[in-house]
Amino acid sequence: MDDLFSMHTIAHIRSDFSTKFGVPRQSGLVDALEAQVVFTPPYRNPDAVRGLEDFSHIWLIWAFHQAVRDTWSPTVRPPRLGGNVRMGVFATRSPFRPNPIGLSSVVLERVELTADLGPVLHVRGADLVDGTPIFDIKPYIPYGDSHPDAVGGFAAAPAGATLQVVIPPALLELVPPDRREALRGVLAQDPRPHYQSDPTRVYGFTFAHLEVRFTVEENVLTVRDILPRP
Repeated sequence: MDDLFSMHTIAHIRSDFSTKFGVPRQSGLVDALEAQVVFTPPYRNPDAVRGLEDFSHIWLIWAFHQAVRDTWSPTVRPPRLGGNVRMGVFATRSPFRPNPIGLSSVVLERVELTADLGPVLHVRGADLVDGTPIFDIKPYIPYGDSHPDAVGGFAAAPAGATLQVVIPPALLELVPPDRREALRGVLAQDPRPHYQSDPTRVYGFTFAHLEVRFTVEENVLTVRDILPRP
């Protein structure tokens, strides 16, 4: 049997993240994050999503397109362990894999039928960079996909919100009202690399066409500036 398979990009995500910095480390951690799944022209067929609106959640199968490498390593350094401990790549969700494939469970808000783009899926809680190619979409089946008694290894507990977020009112006014809750949620998750804790360092990432700059001291994240980005 041939062990090489070709896959087609059926859609791309439209999200508020132009780079991976700031993206939540798992799907569902920031429920207020909104995104859209836009199908590529060959798959803009309303019949392909018939019945999908009856499901509350869907699985997105996608590519770590910014982490493609020619080689792979059997071990990686998970951020959850501070980047100092090596674990088997198949015991992690690291993007650096033999095949750079990601899996995310997201809330399906609605299916919109548009004249120019065909069906567009509006989702919440996605952990994908804008433009990420999607290979497949599957409905989330509660009785088969949820295992409350499952053991989660070193990632058993969700990362959760860890920081108190302070955004000066004048800076908050620069953020569109429908993005403010999502931004707070992203910042509360502590987007810094786990191994960095310099209180004097100014970090920055792009979100919703804005550059958000912040510092962190102990458990308080303070937004220092918000600048428009093209």
